[in-house]
Amino acid sequence: MSEEIKDVNLSAGDLPMDTAAPRYEKLPLLALRGMCAFPGMLLNFEVERDISTAALDAAVEYGRRVLLITQRDFMKESPRPEDLYKIGTVCNVKQLLKVPGGGIKALVEGITRARMHEHSSENGYYMARAEALPEKTPRMTAKLEAATRHAAGLFDTYASMSSVVPHESVFPLYGMTDPGKVADYIAQYMFLRHDQKQPILEALNPIKRLKLITALLTHEIEVQGVEIEIEGNLRSRLEGQQREHILRERMNIIQHELGEEGEGGEGEISEYRRKIAKLKVSEEIVTKLNKEVDRLEKQHFGAAETSVIATYLDLCLELPWNKTTTERRDISSATKILNDDHFGLEKVKERILEFLSVKQMKPDHKGTIICLVGPPGVGKTSVAISVARALNRKLARISLGGVHDEAEIRGHRKTYVGAMPGRIIDAVNRVGTRNPLILLDEIDKLGSDYRGDPSAALLEALDPEQNYAFRDHYLELPFDLSEAMFITTANSASSIPRPLLDRMEVIEMSSYTDMEKLEIAKRHLLPKQRKKHGLKVAQLKISDAAMLEIISGWTRESGVRQLERSLASVCRKTTARLARGEAKSVAVTPEMLPELLGPRHYTRENDIDGEVGVVRGLAWTEAGGTTLDVEVNVFPGKGMLKLTGNLGETMKESAEAAVSYIRSRADILHIPADFHKKNDLHIHFPGGGVEKDGPSAGITMAMAVISALSGAPVRPRVTMTGEITLRGRILRIGGLKEKTMAALRAGAETVIIPAENESDLEEIDQTVRRELTFVTAKNIDTVLDVALDFSVLKAPRMTKAHAITPATAELPVIDVPQQQIPPRPEPPSVRQ
Repeated sequence: MSEEIKDVNLSAGDLPMDTAAPRYEKLPLLALRGMCAFPGMLLNFEVERDISTAALDAAVEYGRRVLLITQRDFMKESPRPEDLYKIGTVCNVKQLLKVPGGGIKALVEGITRARMHEHSSENGYYMARAEALPEKTPRMTAKLEAATRHAAGLFDTYASMSSVVPHESVFPLYGMTDPGKVADYIAQYMFLRHDQKQPILEALNPIKRLKLITALLTHEIEVQGVEIEIEGNLRSRLEGQQREHILRERMNIIQHELGEEGEGGEGEISEYRRKIAKLKVSEEIVTKLNKEVDRLEKQHFGAAETSVIATYLDLCLELPWNKTTTERRDISSATKILNDDHFGLEKVKERILEFLSVKQMKPDHKGTIICLVGPPGVGKTSVAISVARALNRKLARISLGGVHDEAEIRGHRKTYVGAMPGRIIDAVNRVGTRNPLILLDEIDKLGSDYRGDPSAALLEALDPEQNYAFRDHYLELPFDLSEAMFITTANSASSIPRPLLDRMEVIEMSSYTDMEKLEIAKRHLLPKQRKKHGLKVAQLKISDAAMLEIISGWTRESGVRQLERSLASVCRKTTARLARGEAKSVAVTPEMLPELLGPRHYTRENDIDGEVGVVRGLAWTEAGGTTLDVEVNVFPGKGMLKLTGNLGETMKESAEAAVSYIRSRADILHIPADFHKKNDLHIHFPGGGVEKDGPSAGITMAMAVISALSGAPVRPRVTMTGEITLRGRILRIGGLKEKTMAALRAGAETVIIPAENESDLEEIDQTVRRELTFVTAKNIDTVLDVALDFSVLKAPRMTKAHAITPATAELPVIDVPQQQIPPRPEPPSVRQ
């Protein structure tokens, strides 16, 4: 048909003369990659380059018109105008839509062909002077009409053979009579390279344009015919191979029926059915497993599904559906095991023995979920291991730190490649019993992302009312976890989701005192390290004084991990001495420690003795308690309050509350009422590399500010903790046990605590209670003279403080003779 079009020999005389003068227009220029825009056609594309995005934005100012020209090199990332073709299309921007990732999706409609003349760069994009190229409509003759219809018919054939061109795109073509528009429409929908479409765009003569598109259609139809022929030959070959495979499968079945296979025993399918029949499980499980066996039996040889079903059946048949271990219920034996493995930890031991007692009275008592919360190194994981040994249960440890995927807990669906059961079912299968002790370590380190929330997946497993029918996604069968005992560990209960925490019984494991560490080192750590390094008891001895010196000078922790590493270092040095023949035995004394362990790592904190504006507070961290110093400076200014030391929002609000309280009590404290107008306050917490937050430093900041403004020094060896209100009330705080241990390590003698925490003193170690004097307070006014020394101001003062002395078990109200604050001149720092 292409030859027929050439024979039509239509000349330019058949076209009417275009008397309209060319129209010039200055428009934003946008370069297209791999596509062309045609007049009268809609084009949908995305732009990501900054220069293209800027051009689309600028089109709004030019009547939503833009010049689209295809770039010659498809791979060029930053084309210049000289890298583009000269002829493009002026388009009207119909719609702009921002897409995720920063790009813009644009819908444009072609208006007219245009030639690019001068160009310039403006505001990150190019402007071009476009010359509109008007369309020349030919006179319709019979030959031209036939050529137009033939082109439409070729496109119909092309669309029916192509897999990328929708056949619905052919229908509008039969309603068109203009040969130029027919050519443009076909070129827009054909799957062609941009260098094949560009000549059609540049052909201004509609008859020439129709010839070009007809030639391209004829060529593409021939190429697609060859492709279809090749695909048919390939399909025939694959069908032959499939036929051969089916015949081989039938031959295998016939051989199996004749007894030529399976001479050593029953086949795989029969073995599965025999194992299922022996299982003592519910009818639901038996039915499900038999269905899987039926599916396996129908699979043809070599199918990928065969291994998936076989793996699933193997796991289901290996699970301990009814297998349990005999639990030890002898309380005396369990007590001995727990005491042999751990020193102290009375709460944990008591709870385990209570569980055993209930088991004796009610054997069918369901499993227990216990959460051990405490700083690192206090023995949470080792306690769980000892509990498993005491109960004679098998231990299945699951580390949850860093787990983000819900499928880690519940498993993957069998439809996924490489699917496997979740960690809980895998742990039960690994220990081979359905009543193990499952240790969920670091449960507070669970994460969540787009793959789900693992903590939500644990809700069913840790709920005694639901876990009797726990369903793993891979297993898809109910498994009874009600007889399993769950113990979880965490450093902080605050990071555990509330619904999950509600299902667990929380037992706090606080920091060890120095004397507890001494006993743990003597009973457990030192013998363990001696054995590890091949030393006998007579070859290495460490005195109690040396051990306490190691605890205070080379370790600073809540647990005993650093202590164990220090003892390991001592054992290594001793082993080296014995190997060199320098000694037959080593008795470590405090004087030898620098030689064995290097310079002392920690020294006792400098006491705040008689300083003004410096107060020592107490803080709680996940690693245990610590001291927290507060420093306040007062200097002339305009009432600015500056807070430094990497403080959180709660702590900043506490500082503002403390200053507001002091302003309201300025007359009683004999502080100038206008101090907040003439002076600036700077409150600083040393250790800016550590983030600090929480309300319990409120009383500490208040005392430091009062000391700085009044000039009264802080009494030596006094520490404090408590949240303060605008009215000066001191509210309850947490972590008192760890904070008091930190106070003892820092050499404090008096600790000021909120009155609401008085009941918590029963939880504090007796060693700490003997060494420290606790002063409880409901309001800051009652402990001003306990914390600050007003005697230097030479005025008598009497206040009442509720003190708990080391020597008394009762809590008397005592009168503390102190000094009345006289009227104050300007603060000392201001005078300087």
